[in-house]
Amino acid sequence: MIFDKNEYIASATNFTRLEMRKLIPYIFLLFILMSCKDEDDNISLRQYDFEIEDFIWDGLNIYYYWQNSVHDLSDNRFESQKSYASYLSQFNANHVLLFESLLSDKDRFSWIMSDYNALENQLRRVYTTSGMILGLERIGESNDLFAYVRYVLPGSDAAVKNITRGDLFLSINNEQLTMDNYKDLLNSEVESFTIQLAQISGQMVLPTGISVDLVKTEIQENPIYVHKIIELNNMKIGYLMYNGFVADFDDELENVFVEFQSRGVNQLIIDLRYNRGGRTTSSIKLASMITGQFSGEVFAQTKHNDKLSYYDEDYLFEATTVQLKMDRLFVISSAETASASELLINGLSPYIDVIVIGDDTTGKNVGSYSIYDWIDDEGNVNPRHTWAMQPITLKITNSEGFADFENGLQADHRLQEDVSNLGTIGEIDEPLLEKTLEVIGVLAPKLEKNKQSLFGPSNVKLPPLQDAIMHTETPAKMRRIHQMKDFVRE
Repeated sequence: MIFDKNEYIASATNFTRLEMRKLIPYIFLLFILMSCKDEDDNISLRQYDFEIEDFIWDGLNIYYYWQNSVHDLSDNRFESQKSYASYLSQFNANHVLLFESLLSDKDRFSWIMSDYNALENQLRRVYTTSGMILGLERIGESNDLFAYVRYVLPGSDAAVKNITRGDLFLSINNEQLTMDNYKDLLNSEVESFTIQLAQISGQMVLPTGISVDLVKTEIQENPIYVHKIIELNNMKIGYLMYNGFVADFDDELENVFVEFQSRGVNQLIIDLRYNRGGRTTSSIKLASMITGQFSGEVFAQTKHNDKLSYYDEDYLFEATTVQLKMDRLFVISSAETASASELLINGLSPYIDVIVIGDDTTGKNVGSYSIYDWIDDEGNVNPRHTWAMQPITLKITNSEGFADFENGLQADHRLQEDVSNLGTIGEIDEPLLEKTLEVIGVLAPKLEKNKQSLFGPSNVKLPPLQDAIMHTETPAKMRRIHQMKDFVRE
C-alpha cells in the first residue's frame, strides 16, 4: 500500500479524526523500539525528533511554487512513516541542507533562517550595520576585490565618520577582500572593524594609507533616500530614490507624493537602481499614487502551485488620496533592481508608458510568504524552535498575464554606473539621472558615456549583497495547524 504522508503528518484538527485502531500498531512499534536496540541505529529516540525537519518538508510540500516538480516533495514520496523518518535522518539535523536539497533548479531566491526575528528584521530593512551600502568590483582577472560605497545611511557610524558615496576600500582589518572571503568579511558579526581606504589611479586601485574605524549599530533603513523637484525648461520633474518597499514607511512615501502633487509635478522619475524589492502592498500603493486613473482595475495577478490555486487572486489599483495621474513614468534601474521593483514596472506597463534607463533588471517574477511552524489557526508558532522559511510560493503577472522576464526587464536606454564617476545622488549631473533628463528632453544629449569597467572582465558577475524580496503577507486562512510528532531514527 502506498503511504500518504498527509495521513500521518497532518494538522492537529485532522489528526483527531484518525481512529484509535490506526494508532495501535505504531504504539506497539514504538514500545518495541524503546525496549530494544537496533544494531543499525546508534541514535536514541528523542522527544520531538525531526520536528524542525518535518516543519521544513511539510511547509515546502504545501506552499512551494515548484512543489510538483521536486521529486522529494511528492505527496506519495514515502511508503511509510519509517521511510520518511529515515529520509530526514540522512541530513543529520542540518536544516539548511535539507531545505536547499528540496528546492527546484529554477529557484534563485528562497531562503531559510534559524531565527524568525532576524527574518522579520530583514524584511523591515532593520540591520546591524556601520551604515555603508556597498557594491563590489573585481580587480582585473585576479581573485581580489574592492568595495565601493553606493550610499550611506543617515545617522550611522559611517555617516558620522564622513564616509561618502564613492569611497573605496580594499581590505577589512588589513585582510584583502577576495572572491573567497568577502562574504565572511562583510557579514562578520564583529561589532567594530577597520577599513583601509583606496583610490583609483589609472587602471589600478591603490591604498591611500588611511584607515577608518567603524562600529555597527542596529538601524532601520528609511527607503526614501532622496526626493526633490527638479525644475528645467518649464517642467516640474519629481525625483525619488526609493531603495525598498517597506510598509513601515508607506505614510512617509505618501507624504512625498502629497508634495509632488501640491507643487504640480508633471513628470516623474523613480530611481530603483538599488531597490531589491519588499512588500507587494507597498508596490501597489506606489503604482496607485503614480496613476490614480485606474482605481479598481487589475494591477497584477498571483499564481500559486496546484494545491493552492484556489488562492490565486487579482491585486487591484487602490483608490488613494494622492493621484498624480501620470501617463508615463521614468525608472532608473540596474541589474540589482528586483522583485517588487519589477512588479511596479511590469504592473504599470499595460496602462502607461514606462521608460527604463540604466541596466536590465534582476528578473524576479515570483514572490514569497513567510512560513512559520504554526501550531494553531491563530498564528501562534511552535515555542520549541525559531526556524522560519521564505520560500517562493507564487508567480506574479501583470494584468495581461505577462511574467516572462526571468532574465530581467530590458532597459530602454542602457547606461551602467561607472565606479570612477558615480556622481552625487539627486544632482542633475549624476550620470544616470542626467541620462534620464536627456531622455525626458530637458537636457541636451551628450556623447555616449557608457564604458566597460576598468577593473574586471565584463562577464564577471558578483552576487548582490542584499537578497531580492517580494513579500506578501500570508493569508490567515492559509496557515496550517501542525501536529507535533515523534519519529523513529533508522
